[in-house]
Amino acid sequence: MEYRKMENLGISTSLLGFGCMRFPTNADGSINEEEALAMIDRAYQAGVTYFDTAYPYHGGKSEAVTGKALARYPRDSYYLATKLPVWAVKTIDDVKRIFSEQLERLQKDFVDFYLMHALNGERWKIVKELDILGCCEKLRADGKIKYLGFSFHDDYEAFEEIITSYKWDFCQIQLNYMDRDTQATLKGVELAKKLGIPMVVMEPVKGGSLAKLPADGIDELFRKARPEASTSSWALRYVGSFDNVKVVLSGMSAMEQVEDNLSTFASFEPLSDAERAIIDKVADTLHRRVQNDCTGCRYCMPCPAGVDIPQCFRIWNQYHIYENIDEARRNWTKGMEDANKASNCVRCGKCEQACPQHIAIREDLARLQAELDDITKDLD
Repeated sequence: MEYRKMENLGISTSLLGFGCMRFPTNADGSINEEEALAMIDRAYQAGVTYFDTAYPYHGGKSEAVTGKALARYPRDSYYLATKLPVWAVKTIDDVKRIFSEQLERLQKDFVDFYLMHALNGERWKIVKELDILGCCEKLRADGKIKYLGFSFHDDYEAFEEIITSYKWDFCQIQLNYMDRDTQATLKGVELAKKLGIPMVVMEPVKGGSLAKLPADGIDELFRKARPEASTSSWALRYVGSFDNVKVVLSGMSAMEQVEDNLSTFASFEPLSDAERAIIDKVADTLHRRVQNDCTGCRYCMPCPAGVDIPQCFRIWNQYHIYENIDEARRNWTKGMEDANKASNCVRCGKCEQACPQHIAIREDLARLQAELDDITKDLD
């Protein structure tokens, strides 16, 4: 197993981290504990030492299952990470109550890595206004927390403000070879390195989208270079090749995924220059599958009819890039309110007058509504 040292903390963690967000489930949606515990056992026995969960995962059940699994091992043989749901905090008493509940669920006296969950610009304001970090520092002084960090979902400007406003022990960002220019971006990776703040990476395989690429031969480049390697291993090795990335989280939901990931990290090999060129070519090919040039700038908003134009285009373009029907269905039926869908467009043209990319928005909205309705019609 590959291990990386967090120099500022004086500790080493396994480069592969077990993400406890996507445990295998039963028919009723509950966690299949037998399988989940077997997967954690396999990972632990193979040298994985970093286990990541959060208060809301699996409807609040992930922490309990994770804690139950890890309770069978010496407490000093692994690192446990969980997160504070900042959006649920109204007062400092909420922080204390939630943290106490988390320790009870986890069956632990302390947490190694404690994160402000899914920070963005607005949630950072809450953290500052309520002095949430001050409360967490008191918990750390009491031996309840070892290291303080944050996970992040916003743009680079918000990331820069957050990471430079406090002496963080670590941070967690979304990074993969398709998202190099979104959210914290590669500029954020370099900034964290410059500040000496180690990084934990989530979504290295983009929720599974980079584990199985569209069926038009795109991943043939991978197979020619490494016939024995899985498609997802390329995505994991891309992220692990950054020297300030100390943990690569993988949300594993089947034993086969555990085994595949263990084979990638057992004798980890950073990407060679030739392999980086292959990654770049695959990423470029995938990006060319987008249906329009929407950048999400939101100059077209607000729409008089209530359509969330950038979000509609994001779901549509993601579907065409990855051909992940299950994800597209989920995003269109559960991630979008009917009032914000393209079907509400009244074709006034106001959006097209404001669009700096000169996109035929009205025409594209009609196309995407028809396509996404077609792949979700069987769910009605």
